[in-house]
Amino acid sequence: MKLAIVGGGPAGLYLSILLKRQDPAHEIAVYERNPEGSTYGWGVTYWAGLLDKLRAGDPESAAAVAEASVTWTDGVAIVRDERTVHRGDAGFGIGRRRMLALLADRAEELGVRVEFEHDIPGPDAPELAGADLVVAADGVNSVLREAHADHFGSTVTGGRNQYIWLGTTKVFDSFSFAFKETVHGWIWCYAYGFSGERSTCVVECSPETWTGLGLDTRGEADSLHFLEKLFHDLLDGHELIGRDRADDAAQWLTFRTLTNRVWHHGNLVLLGDAAHTTHYSIGAGTTLALEDALALADALRSPGDLDTALTTYGKRRRAELVSAQSAARYSAQWYENLPRYMCLEPARMFALLGQRHSPLLPHIPPQLYYRIDRAAEQLEPLRRLKRWLGPRVARAVHGRR
Repeated sequence: MKLAIVGGGPAGLYLSILLKRQDPAHEIAVYERNPEGSTYGWGVTYWAGLLDKLRAGDPESAAAVAEASVTWTDGVAIVRDERTVHRGDAGFGIGRRRMLALLADRAEELGVRVEFEHDIPGPDAPELAGADLVVAADGVNSVLREAHADHFGSTVTGGRNQYIWLGTTKVFDSFSFAFKETVHGWIWCYAYGFSGERSTCVVECSPETWTGLGLDTRGEADSLHFLEKLFHDLLDGHELIGRDRADDAAQWLTFRTLTNRVWHHGNLVLLGDAAHTTHYSIGAGTTLALEDALALADALRSPGDLDTALTTYGKRRRAELVSAQSAARYSAQWYENLPRYMCLEPARMFALLGQRHSPLLPHIPPQLYYRIDRAAEQLEPLRRLKRWLGPRVARAVHGRR
């Protein structure tokens, strides 16, 4: 097959690796519009289950990613200057730039042609002519998807809160949170390490707090200085960093949740953020994109025509994404309704932070939910009731929308 993959993010590069390993005779090109080594964001997170899947797909790239990653097991939160610790499962962080470099090197080693600074402006680009399969891995703003927007049935839902994606020289050895109350409302950040020199720090707040603190009008340098002072106890005097390219300032954004009714059109198929997005607060974006690549490669391995393979891939991934999309939706809503939970003492608030994916939590007073949750840990009948009731509440709420 001749394959053209548009977008050199983790999903597109990893798919090229998988398909080249399946059949070295495949002619595969990856077209990335940005220069080599240039990427947005700082570090990405994933959990141990992803490494097992990557090892099955390509042991060499999995080993390289694992070696370049850092790990943590604890969660730490600072609430009103009080620190609390929560023990949890091991998580991993890796620099986005580092991950892309490892995957690009592995793809080229296998014979994939990776072309940087090569923009594909639309489906009629000459580079796509004659391709048996065109993969739109060009992100949430995919030009290939938008050319057939009516067919794909794309839906974009905007989030309420403002957020900004930053780096910091503070190296965190745990997944850390800080919640600060101001006269204009709450503002908070998530921070995690991804190398021995840098960490990611995502700051979020309501639009009222954002404008009240003047963050809508401050320049980048002024905003970073203000946030450094506000989160001084979390950062321990370390600086915040905007974009790592001098010609590009960090931007405040609102998160956009993208879904698509179908995932392919003829020989064009969607992958990663071009197909779906999930709120960053569940830390699953990169994992889900790589799982897309694994599923698409698996579908293409099966005997049968291309349309059947792409249909199978789309149906499988849309079904598998239901739980993650639900968790992301409730997680985003938890933060959008943060004041509801800040009346709790810090340890209890942090416990409910870990329960933010629950469809029950928005409908039960936080103090009562906390007591029920603690009791459910000891009483199996109550635990079963909680598991039974949650999905039913979710379906009832979703049905009213």
